[in-house]
Amino acid sequence: MARITVEDCLTRVPNRYLLVHVVAKRVRQTREGAQYLVHSPKNEDIVVALREVAAGKVRLQKKEPEATEAE
Repeated sequence: MARITVEDCLTRVPNRYLLVHVVAKRVRQTREGAQYLVHSPKNEDIVVALREVAAGKVRLQKKEPEATEAE
């Protein structure tokens, strides 16, 4: 299997900083017991998370702004 690069992931995530946050959150999820979404034996959690992003298995979900009671 070829190496995963940041450029592979940037086709799915708009910028590098957001990519760091997405991958970090996914690593936390897998360390807390979530199942891997891609098969990648003998790789560290961060590499697996990057592969999941590059494969399109992990997507961004935009958060709706919370409405305040004054509105």
